Amino acid sequence: MERFPKTKKVIITLRGSISASHNTWSGVLYNGKEFYSAPTYQITHIVDRVGGGDSFMGGLIYGLLHNQKALDYAVAASCLKHTIYGDANQVTIDEVEKLMGGDASGRVSR
Repeated sequence: MERFPKTKKVIITLRGSISASHNTWSGVLYNGKEFYSAPTYQITHIVDRVGGGDSFMGGLIYGLLHNQKALDYAVAASCLKHTIYGDANQVTIDEVEKLMGGDASGRVSR
């Protein structure tokens, strides 16, 4: 933020690689005053990492009403995307909020 003074937020995803099909997934957000960190998820059945960053940004944009909520949406949406083939995240807001609420059973209800 010192190098780019017009920057209002810095947001980073955090991936821990256990194996090709098992990663940890989280993120952090800094707004120049406060530092937020999202819960760390265990993604144990990755089928496709393509679209993980896009789905993170989609969740972040949706949740930008509040810094912590934005980060939590982004990480949860992207976490779920890792369990879906292809580039597009096909999860619903309800599914993201269910994961954010603590249901990390690994099953996506459709």
